[in-house]
This record gives sequence, C-alpha cells and structure tokens, in this order.
Amino acid sequence: MNEQEKKNAALKAVTYIKEGQIIGLGTGSTAYFAIQSVGEMVKEGLTIKAIPTSEETKKMAAALAIPLADINEVTAIDITIDGADEFDSKLQLIKGGGGALLREKIVASITQQQIIIADSSKQVEKLGAFKVPVEVIPFASNAVARKLSALNGRAVLRNRNGQVYLTDQHNYILDVDFGLIDDPAALAKELDHITGVVEHGLFIDLASMVICGKGNVVTIYQR
Repeated sequence: MNEQEKKNAALKAVTYIKEGQIIGLGTGSTAYFAIQSVGEMVKEGLTIKAIPTSEETKKMAAALAIPLADINEVTAIDITIDGADEFDSKLQLIKGGGGALLREKIVASITQQQIIIADSSKQVEKLGAFKVPVEVIPFASNAVARKLSALNGRAVLRNRNGQVYLTDQHNYILDVDFGLIDDPAALAKELDHITGVVEHGLFIDLASMVICGKGNVVTIYQR
C-alpha cells in the first residue's frame, strides 16, 4: 500500500507545476514517482528547468530528458517536490535517510513552494523515531559524535555495504538517536552550532505543504 500512497501523493504534487518554472527535484523512493511524472509532462510538451538534489536524481532526470539547470545560475526555485522520513502536525521534518540532506536543504532554502510528498507511515505526533541524519566533515566525525552525546544523542556512523557511506559532497553521515524530540526547532539550533557539522536532517519551517497518501485518499496539510 505504501508504494501506491507514495505514487498518489506524487501525482497530486506535480499538478502544482506550471509552464516555465524552475523545479527542484528531490531524492528518494517517494520523489522517484514525482520525477517519473515530470518526465512524462516534459515529453508531452511542458517547458521547465529542473535542479536535482543529488547525483542519483540528476542521472534519473537526464535519462528522462528533463532539462537541467545549474543552481548557481538561478536566484530562486519556484517549486520543489521532495520526500521526508517523518513529518509532524507543524510540518517540521526529518530528512536525509537517502543521504542527500545537504543539497536538499540548500534547494529548499531558495524554494518558494516546498511540497513534501509522503505515505501515511511518515506522519508522526513527535519527530524522532527516525534517527536524525547529521552530515559531518570526516576529520570531525568523532569530535562531533562526542558533542552529540552531550545532547543525549547516540550517534552511529552510517555504513553501506561494509564501507563508510560518503555523501555527494564526500562527507560522512552520523545517524543520531535523540529519542522522541520535544522541541525540534531548539535541537536544530543546537546542531547548527556544532563545529564540524555541515548540515542536519531537521528541516524546520521549510515545508509549504505536505501531501500525504493514505490508502486511496490524498490529504494536503498546509502551513
């Protein structure tokens, strides 16, 4: 059911795209459905330019003949469609399970309408069952882990296939268990001030709306 919920949310999200816009394309299993839909729309004549949030998304967009733009050549992005690992009633998010949190947050920061698409399993009362990804400079990984421990966060270095996982920017990710988070905005500020942290997966006040698939129904939550 989750796959269908993701697809339903994605199909609703792409209806917000208008001719001539600059579009941010997210990363991950839910964003995949949106990218496929955008590819179909381009094939049918829609003129847009897309900014991918990861190398993986860039390859997928290129394969679908979606025209790409360089983020350094635009001043703003009209709409970004991306997924999330968790969202709460205030539309605060945990993102970064797919490892693209840094580029995703940069894109979100210059996006006028950030649309998050999700299946019903991503909706929570309190953030934190999903560990918070924290992207760190490799040189600082142990120092940062100790500082996270002082914030009651248990940090585990992300591995993939027996190797330390490297982001597109060649950094490490610490997946940090803070338990359920009473004040995500306050924790985000603490993380912002740790030297060696490049970015973290708490996305505070960045989502304009969350489109959530629940069974065969799509529910829209707006700020």
